Amino acid sequence: MIIMTKTDTPELTPEVLDRLEDYAHVFRDDFSHKKQALWSGVYLQGLLHDGERKSIEPLSARVTLPPNLDAKDPEQALQQFVNQSPWDDQVLANRYRQHLAKTFASPEGIFVFDDTSFPKQGKHSVGVQRQYCGALGKKANCQVAPSIHYVSPRGHYPLAMRLFLPECWTEDEERLDEVGVPEDCRPFKTKGEIALELLDTVRGEGLTGWLALADAGYGVSDDFRKGLATRGLKYIVGVTEEMVVFTEEPAWELPGPAERADGTGGRPRKRPRLAEGTPRPVSLRDLAAKTPLRKVTWREGTKGKLSGHFAWLRVWPGGGWATGECAGAEPIWLSIERQADGKLKYAFSNLPPETTRLQAVRLWKTRWPVEQGYQQMKEELGLDHFEGRSWRGFHHHVTLVMLAFGFLALEQLREKERPAEPGKKGSKAPRVTLPAIRRALQRLLSPKARPDCSYCHPCAHLFNQRMQVLTE
Repeated sequence: MIIMTKTDTPELTPEVLDRLEDYAHVFRDDFSHKKQALWSGVYLQGLLHDGERKSIEPLSARVTLPPNLDAKDPEQALQQFVNQSPWDDQVLANRYRQHLAKTFASPEGIFVFDDTSFPKQGKHSVGVQRQYCGALGKKANCQVAPSIHYVSPRGHYPLAMRLFLPECWTEDEERLDEVGVPEDCRPFKTKGEIALELLDTVRGEGLTGWLALADAGYGVSDDFRKGLATRGLKYIVGVTEEMVVFTEEPAWELPGPAERADGTGGRPRKRPRLAEGTPRPVSLRDLAAKTPLRKVTWREGTKGKLSGHFAWLRVWPGGGWATGECAGAEPIWLSIERQADGKLKYAFSNLPPETTRLQAVRLWKTRWPVEQGYQQMKEELGLDHFEGRSWRGFHHHVTLVMLAFGFLALEQLREKERPAEPGKKGSKAPRVTLPAIRRALQRLLSPKARPDCSYCHPCAHLFNQRMQVLTE
């Protein structure tokens, strides 16, 4: 798996702008008008530029427009491009995934599910309501978008994201009309159902992978776990301490005639019931209290070995045991982790019976670069800076942020796999982070002329000239 470490900013050459031009050219035909394609390049430039805010007003003040793109009011033009222009973000996202899959797709690929939350003021932004906000760690007024990320041996990148609509939205047609929610997205769907639909979309495009990871927000759902299994995927998903399991295989009495205590017949049983003498299930919290944990080191980090204390147990699901809902369930794995602060975390997995504790922990910890990736999309590329209210505007912005991240991921891989220069020790260049790549790109996009640049024009102007290929 890709390992991200802190390093010095790499020295990217101006040829990176050629690659950015080629990258933008890939998506040219997904816009119905030449100006749409050109504005996409301007917006992409704005996302890659430095600056604390990537909402449209400050973004429009930082970009440099190409000479053949006349706009008296760039801010208004960008507002129209993102919020009203009818280009199809799903078509663009499909092209993006197909393009990155050429480099990153692998049978060893892992699908990672997560919620991305966006704190909001007011009640008019699509999907907003008071709900749990991961960005704030508490309930707050926010939007929440289930998302899916891809991790492979060569790198990682976001695949798809879609807003979750609470029932207070799906039951209000007028409200849905005001923000332009498409008809096929209006029926209420749980976050888990949305996540599985996103998974079906990306796998339907041919993307390979064998394992799914998700936190407890998804893992507590029996339907979600079954959905992954029926799709042929192995999984490791977080669960909560209140969930119950059997520590040994339970015996069940199948439905059939019932008998009263006096031996006479009773009402026939319609559901299985736990056989007499079979121990009742226990909560994960109680099980953890009497289970020894062992130290596991899963990899070397920048500050030393990364380790924690884990248990890896074979158990049988116990949810709905009183009504026989879990009768006949196959055994699964339970992971118990004690974190540095003493807090316990739990996960269920359908990995094969021969899976070792170390193998499971290493797989579970592949979520870490994804968490870093979403943090970078927010801090570096303005994922959570969108200030519009419409469904179209939100998903347009998200798609363009993914495109920007995808370019940086390709540059990161290029740097990581670049052979060492002759005469220097080591066969490869040191690994670099996405923020480091972005900082290096900033030097090339700077509006200030660089005396050491091989081009005679300021690089920002050169960048805009090259983005004109989108209109050809």
